[in-house]
Formats: sequence, structure tokens, C-alpha cells
Amino acid sequence: MTDPVRDSAIAIARAVNAREASAAEIAETMIPHVARADAELDAYLELTPELMRAHAARVDARIAAGETLPLAGVPLAIKDNMCVTGTTTTAGSKILEHFIAPYTATAVQRLLDAGALPIGKTNLDEFAMGSSGENSALKRTRNPYDHERVPGGSSAGSAAAVGGFEATVSLGSDTGGSIREPAAFCNAVGFKPTYGRVSRYGLIAFASSLDQIGPFARSVEDAALVYDVMGGHDPLDATSVDRPLEPSAPHLRDDLRGVRVGIVKEFATSDLGAEIDACYRQAYADLEALGAELVEVELPTAKYGLATYYLIAPAECSSNLARFDGVRYGLRVDAADVGEMYEATRAAGFGPEVKRRILIGTYALSSGYYDAYYVKAQKARTRIAEDFARAFERCDVIASPAASSPAFGFNAKTDPVAMYLMDYYTIPVSLAGLPSLSVPCGAVVPDGGSRPMPMGLQLATPLFTERALLGYAHAYERATRHADRLTPRTMEMEGSMSLRAPSGNRA
Repeated sequence: MTDPVRDSAIAIARAVNAREASAAEIAETMIPHVARADAELDAYLELTPELMRAHAARVDARIAAGETLPLAGVPLAIKDNMCVTGTTTTAGSKILEHFIAPYTATAVQRLLDAGALPIGKTNLDEFAMGSSGENSALKRTRNPYDHERVPGGSSAGSAAAVGGFEATVSLGSDTGGSIREPAAFCNAVGFKPTYGRVSRYGLIAFASSLDQIGPFARSVEDAALVYDVMGGHDPLDATSVDRPLEPSAPHLRDDLRGVRVGIVKEFATSDLGAEIDACYRQAYADLEALGAELVEVELPTAKYGLATYYLIAPAECSSNLARFDGVRYGLRVDAADVGEMYEATRAAGFGPEVKRRILIGTYALSSGYYDAYYVKAQKARTRIAEDFARAFERCDVIASPAASSPAFGFNAKTDPVAMYLMDYYTIPVSLAGLPSLSVPCGAVVPDGGSRPMPMGLQLATPLFTERALLGYAHAYERATRHADRLTPRTMEMEGSMSLRAPSGNRA
């Protein structure tokens, strides 16, 4: 019998396929556990117990008929900007608070077809705009390792659910770091594949040239398993890349011999404080101890990443969110005429961060400023991608912090620019469209805190090299096991101190 709260996705699927446990038993264990634990964490906007039971029954029937399913019985949480037929899909916004999705996103459907069990829809910063999880219009999710601190954003609920043992794996979306940064804050692995590798069909768009769906998991092995199932070409998404997907899970490695790791000159950690600096220096030393050669590389245009991103992403969001006008979707506030109805609906439906980015984007795209801002930002984006290409001539993988600090307290950052700086290390990678992930690399006690909080190491590789990236991350994770040293508060309350599946459980 497997333990669906603590076991890995690989262990759960293996037990269900071997008929040592049933998907129905897993569902009946997880449903009351999540309902109880989420009263503390608030990771979910909607729990879907009947949907979970229905999928569990189908999985058990398929196993009984002789099928083998890669994700048989694996509990799955889904960020609430992805459509799932018959569920509310809010994107964390008042303007879509009561919207019922009429179809299921391709990435989600592939996981369900592979045997995953949908627990529910998770909280997020409104329309995936934010770095802390504080911008949701519907709920405040707490960090599973300190409930007075943020879980990170925008995939706040998906990261907290996995880090807090309320789901085995989850789905998030990453535009400028929205998987990697919350993964670092919540002691999870967060993986953003190459842009176009995973279908965006059914994902509510924020910035279409940057948005990418990816998994959260408690191990690199589980992240690789999920990616292998949901990746690949989708004819329903015009931005989906029609290129063969190489399975990564069977090819994970245990050392880094012969691997060149690039340490970015412009990403020096000495300004982040002595304890954080020491954490990353140790991470780089651990990579070297595994056989890697450390080489210094330069990304001279990376310093323009934030400015570039905050012109391109708001410009695309101002276009994408124009469809939410009170006529076609969700909220409508009645008024004397159509123009006043538009204004009243958007004023009531959008939160302050969404309004700020729509205004920035509309300004950048307006007549007289388009060439000065938007076109210039696109040229800068090309230069940043070219810098990465040159850096990868000297190394196989680039290592850097995933965030500039551990999780901070609620309302600690009221300046929008200070909040945007949290994504300093992840945004250049997103602008270049590269695959990247965050893997736990230690813990530090933050200012004003009393508990060690997790930190994340970001690894990035050239386009379409997901298999190599996951292999490097697996070698580091297997050697260091940093995630195992922290216990979420909800589990401490239950008196459990042995949470993780033992290493070496690869299927």
C-alpha cells in the first residue's frame, strides 16, 4: 500500500499499476487530508472531490483491463488559469470569479489521460501577474514553511500545495519566473520547459510570447515524469513546436563529470547578504564536487532584462485582456450605455496590479511611443538571447539564484519596482525562451524570521535541451537532498517528521 500524502509520483504510479493500491483508495485518503490541511494553507480556490473520484474509477477500470498508465493514481493540483471542463476557472480575478470552463487545456488533459487524479484548482496572482501571491483577488495563500510569509508568485497555490504535501505534483505557468520563484520559496522543484514545448491551449493568456506551462514536484524525477507526459506538439496551439520530444525520465544522471557549469559574472551573489552568498557559493562548490567544471560567463545585456520584460509583457497583456469587457466573459456591471458598462466592469473586475500593467502596455503600444518603447524592447530581447547563445558556447548549463531572497512577510514589499526586482534572475531566461528550473539548494533564516526558509538554485540550458537540464538537476538533488531537511508547518502539527520517499525510487 502506498502513502499518497508522502510518496513520490513514481512510487504511487508503480503501486497502482501493480495493483498494490487502487486509485479509489488514494482519492479517499487525499480528499479529507487536503480539506483539513488547506484550512491552514489556502492553496486551493476550488476542491473537486467528485471529479477526483470519477477519474479514480476510470483509472482503476483501465488498470483492471490491462493498461499501464504513467501517472496512475497520482494526485494533481492545477493552477486556476488553466481550463478544466465544468470547473470554475477564475485566473484569480473578480472578473472571472464565476466563469465555468467549457473545455480542458491540452496539458491538463494529457495528464488526466495518463491516470492523474485532479484534486482541485489552485490560487494565483490575478492573471498570473505577481511575484508573491499577494495579488489574488480571491484568497491569500500562505507559505507552507512559515504561514506568516508569502508562497511566491504567480503560481502561489500550485507551489504551496506541493511544498505543503497537499498534492504530489501540480501545474503552474511561468511568464517571467512564476514557476521557479515560488518553487524556491516553497521547497519544491519548479520546471519551465522551452517556450513552445508544452501546449498553451486552454491557458488564459497573460503575455503570449512568454507564457509557458510547467510542473511543480518534490523531486526532479517526478517533474521529468510529468513533463514527458504533457510535452510535445499540439495542433490546437499555433505556438506549439512541432519537434520530437525526447523522454527525460529514463535518462537522469547521478554525476556531473564532463559538464561545464557557467557562473554568470553579472549575477554575483555578494550583494544578497552574507548568508545567501554563502548558500550559493556552497551550491556551486557542490556542483564542482560532482565533477563539473565551473567557468565564468558573461551576460552583459541581462541588466536590461527587467526593463525589457516590463514593456513586452504589459504590452501583450493589454491586448490579451481587452477581451474581458463584460460582454463575452464573466462579470458585467450594468450602466447607461456600452462605454460606461465597459468602464464599470473593468473598474470593478480588475485589481490594481492588472490595471497598472494594462496602462503601461497601452502606453507602450500607443501611437508615437511604439517605436521608442515596444520596438526597442524587442530589439533588447534579441540581444539578451544572443548573449545566452554566446555563453553556451563556453558552458553546458548556467547556474544562478532563482530569487534574490527567501520568502518575505506579507505586505513587506509595497513598492512595485522592489517587487519586480524579485524576478531579476529568472526574467532574462524567460526572454530568451530557454528551459530552466529551480531545485532546493539550502535554507537561510530571513531578516525578522526565526525559521530557516528554503532557497532555490536556478539551472538553465540551451533551447530544447530539457533532458540534459533535468539530468544535471537530478545529479545535484540526489547528492545534496536539501529539500528533505525542512518540514512544512502543517506536517509538524501532525507530528510527522519523515515525509519524503526514500531516494533511488526511480521506476
